[in-house]
Amino acid sequence: VQLQASGGGAVQAGGSLRLSCVASGRTFSTLAIGWFRQASGKDRESVSAISTSGSTYFADSVKGRFTISRDNAKNTVFLQMNSLGPEDTATYYCAASSYAGSVWGKTPWAPVMYDSWGQGTLVTVSS
Repeated sequence: VQLQASGGGAVQAGGSLRLSCVASGRTFSTLAIGWFRQASGKDRESVSAISTSGSTYFADSVKGRFTISRDNAKNTVFLQMNSLGPEDTATYYCAASSYAGSVWGKTPWAPVMYDSWGQGTLVTVSS
């Protein structure tokens, strides 16, 4: 599976961005998709994820501010990020999981559940 993330950029605090993750190489509807981020000098952390059936997961730090959706016809997952703050500054990565939902669904935040990763897209939020 090949993944292409886009939509990053520079925005002021309180602003919004929408990230996109386009997948190819496998039937998209069979893939769960996760978003992760890594800030400079920090460990990678899970942000959000969406199952093949549309169930969603959000890290506590982004609940109420971020939404995730998928458009299977366009092989794309979207991460809508609102009320951005400087703490959201990071490189954002999307990842795909081919694990069965019963397995993936137990720990959608765990990087080990994902077997394909895209390149990152940088999000910079200034105060």
